[in-house]
Amino acid sequence: KGIRFELYRTLTSGVTMNTYQYQTDSPLGLLRLFADNTHLLAILWENDAPNRVVLPKSETVQEHDVLQETASQLQAYFAGTRTAFDVPTRLSGTDFQQQVWHALQTIPYGQTRTYKDIAIALGRPTASRAVGAAIGKNPLSIVIPCHRVLGVTGRLTGFAGGLDSKRFLLDLEQAPTSSV
Repeated sequence: KGIRFELYRTLTSGVTMNTYQYQTDSPLGLLRLFADNTHLLAILWENDAPNRVVLPKSETVQEHDVLQETASQLQAYFAGTRTAFDVPTRLSGTDFQQQVWHALQTIPYGQTRTYKDIAIALGRPTASRAVGAAIGKNPLSIVIPCHRVLGVTGRLTGFAGGLDSKRFLLDLEQAPTSSV
C-alpha cells in the first residue's frame, strides 16, 4: 500500500509548470491523483484508457499538500463519512466540456441524472451524445461525480473506471439504478 509522489514538468506557454502524482489505494484499486503546485488536476483509475487524460513524464518528490488532502477526502468518502469534496481544482477542457463538468458538480450525493437531463440543463436538449463524450473526458473522477450519470432508461453506461466501479460508487451513495 505504498504511496508515491512523482514530479512532472510541463511546458506551458514557455513556462515550466510542475505537476505531481500521488498514488493511493482505494476499495476500487489504485487511484492516481495529479496536481500542480496548488490545484488538483486529475484522478485516474489504475487501468484508465491511455491518453484519456494526457499527462507528462515524472520524477519522484517527497510530499504534496493538495494530493494528501485529496487522498484523505477520498478515504473519508469511501468510508461513508464525506459526501462532497472541497479541494481546489483546475480543469482543462473545451468550453462545452467545462459546462458539462460544472453541471455534474450540481448532482447531489445519492442522486442520479441522465445524459439527456444534463443536455437539457445546458440548454442543448439534443446534445446527449456530446454530453456523454465530455463526461468521458472528465479528468476528476469521483470528485466531479460522473458516476451519477445514467443512460436514459436508468441503466449503467460507460465509465472510465468500469461499470463495476460505477455500480460500487452508486451503491456507496445508495442511489437507485435499474439492473443491467
